[in-house]
Amino acid sequence: MTNDQELKAREAADDKMISDAFQHLLDTYLASRHRKKVDIITKAFNFARQAHKGVRRLSGEPYIMHPIAVAQIACEEVGLGSTSICAALLHDVVEDTDYTTEDIENIFGQKVANIVDGLTKISGGIFGDRASAQAENFKKLLLMMSDDIRVILIKICDRLHNMRTLASQPANKQYKIAGETLYIYAPLANRLGLNKIKTELEDLSFRYEHPDEYASIERKLASTQASRHTLFDEFTAPIRDALNKMGIKYTIKERVKSPYSIWSKMQNKHVTFDEIYDILAVRIIFTPKERENEINECFNIYVAISKIYKSHPDRLRDWLNHPKANGYQALHVTLMSHQGRWIEVQIRSDRMDEIAEQGFAAHWKYKEAENGEIAEDDGELNDWLHTIKEILDDPQPDAMDFLDAIKLNLFASEIFVFTPKGEIKTMPAGCTALDFAFSIHTFLGSHCIGAKVNHKLVPLSHKLESGDQVEIITSKSQHVQPSWINFVYTAKAKAKIQAILRRENRETQKRGEEALAGFLTKNGMEYTNAAVDKLMAFHNVSKREDFFQAIGEKMIIPGEKDLDELKGKKKKEGGLKWRKFVPFIGTGKQKKEGDKQPQLLVLPDTFNRKKPIFITDDNIGQYKFMFCCHPIPGDDILGFIDNKKQVEIHKRACPVAAKLKASYGNRILDAKWDMHKKLYFDATVRIDGIDRIGMLNDVTRVISEQMNISIHNVAISCGEGIFNGTIELRVHDRDDVRSIIDNLKKVPGVQDVSQIM
Repeated sequence: MTNDQELKAREAADDKMISDAFQHLLDTYLASRHRKKVDIITKAFNFARQAHKGVRRLSGEPYIMHPIAVAQIACEEVGLGSTSICAALLHDVVEDTDYTTEDIENIFGQKVANIVDGLTKISGGIFGDRASAQAENFKKLLLMMSDDIRVILIKICDRLHNMRTLASQPANKQYKIAGETLYIYAPLANRLGLNKIKTELEDLSFRYEHPDEYASIERKLASTQASRHTLFDEFTAPIRDALNKMGIKYTIKERVKSPYSIWSKMQNKHVTFDEIYDILAVRIIFTPKERENEINECFNIYVAISKIYKSHPDRLRDWLNHPKANGYQALHVTLMSHQGRWIEVQIRSDRMDEIAEQGFAAHWKYKEAENGEIAEDDGELNDWLHTIKEILDDPQPDAMDFLDAIKLNLFASEIFVFTPKGEIKTMPAGCTALDFAFSIHTFLGSHCIGAKVNHKLVPLSHKLESGDQVEIITSKSQHVQPSWINFVYTAKAKAKIQAILRRENRETQKRGEEALAGFLTKNGMEYTNAAVDKLMAFHNVSKREDFFQAIGEKMIIPGEKDLDELKGKKKKEGGLKWRKFVPFIGTGKQKKEGDKQPQLLVLPDTFNRKKPIFITDDNIGQYKFMFCCHPIPGDDILGFIDNKKQVEIHKRACPVAAKLKASYGNRILDAKWDMHKKLYFDATVRIDGIDRIGMLNDVTRVISEQMNISIHNVAISCGEGIFNGTIELRVHDRDDVRSIIDNLKKVPGVQDVSQIM
């Protein structure tokens, strides 16, 4: 076959693949409940296909396959209509081709153009000079979202398809995109009620960041599948009989915990896969006889099944009368099976199930009604968007602070609090009386001196619980205090307090800046941003406003040491704590300080960030090992290029690394271990159990004699027949730690062993 024939054959195969994908999209759309506007969707497809002609993705497939896939997700998995499908097909046209938003508006109308414009502004544009590009993008995303929710929904669809095709990206990009997805997009999807998408985003992120652990959990789920099916069948058989007798139309589904959820629980609870007992849950989905009576029918089912199995008294969750802020409704009950296992049962109607899977955001403000009118409902989502808008009205200068503030809202579990008049307010779990005051009105919060909770006087820092009735007490003489920031929980309250304090502090900061400028000028030095940044690092202050504030309040007084620092006479490390690895040799003897040590690696501007860095026995001293997560060989790690172009090493699961991936993704490097068990590393395990004579002797014998591991330090405390403590060890890698844990668990009386670092 000639080259021309090969090219034509490839083009024919591409055309068929594109046509089949678009036909599948049309078939899905025609099967939905939306009005059938096939012409406009076909027009958008043809326009996008022409615009992206000849362009291919990294995977090698024609670029148009990506917009079709995003539109397919928007239609099939989120339930959006023709306007959103058109916008999804066109979402990359303005950014990647010569067409403008005006062209889109002229051909497809203002609605589609506005959404495409929103999606384009998220990807491009000018960023703040102190905020990272990614965090700035996220701000834009939320600003657009409060104008048209479809912008964020299509962006989530876009992210889901990018995650499904992430294999074609280099490893450093995979960590950046996966980290950003887990830190921002998964909780955002959850907050919008897109449970199925949230779960898939989490699992895909987990799969790329921790491939070995993901594969291990997948294997264990597959190997225990048969026993789960047997348990499910035996548990649900009497429930089916009871529901059949009641004449209810229903389906019962087996819900298996996702790999990411299992792994998170293993990390947080320090347990193994075999010790997780809620991997299986049962979901009863019924069609109510009368739609307005569906809540009562849920409770009728609960009464019927609780006659078959004993229910856990503390595990009843009523999301029927008080839905979650993302619209989720269901009744959760935990029952004891005849096999002696607690099993959670979720009871919900078919309508509730649809909202739980697809999210009510899709059916919210812009649902395409039969008469073409816009339907508005769901006040909870409106309230949340309003809160986001308030935070954005006074944005944080620091990208990390901004992301943290938003995440407080995204991740929060909910409680229900009552006003003195009996009105119900949804608040995040962990909130205080002061949070409640700010949630009602800024004036109320800023002049709050206390509160009455259930008619008893409490301080501002009092944590609220579900069912509390709260009355706020104010005084005109009260003003916002800096200490308040330490005990408020909600993003809204934090943002308001910081905004008020910033306004009050501006004069002090201005005084501080003028004092610093005068000091430098007096000593013959130029006042520049670089000089200020250097002095901030010297005093270990991360924010410019805080630095000027400290000078204005005379907490920092510029002097000779500052001049020495600027002249390069003395250096001090700022930022996160780290250690330069000084290897242990032999059985843990440390190399002497006088021995020649490798210098920290400084990356040149020409360094290829797509290539992985390999940490070896010889070059390990060239990297910064961060104390925030204490990585050792065997841990999944990544590199981060700091402001000095040196490389920090973090665990991929480290909370600090999560922020770095979400805010400074272009500085992430793929890092791999290439160690050969020559060096020793510090590791700490926690041990708990029932005390007895000779217990400590048995524990140390397992470590020292059986495994030939050096014990560096032991701290054990005993009381009332129970012991607990920590053992610091010198190990080669994480496999050593796992072997130690497995062997210690076999010691009689030891109840739990887990790694700390």
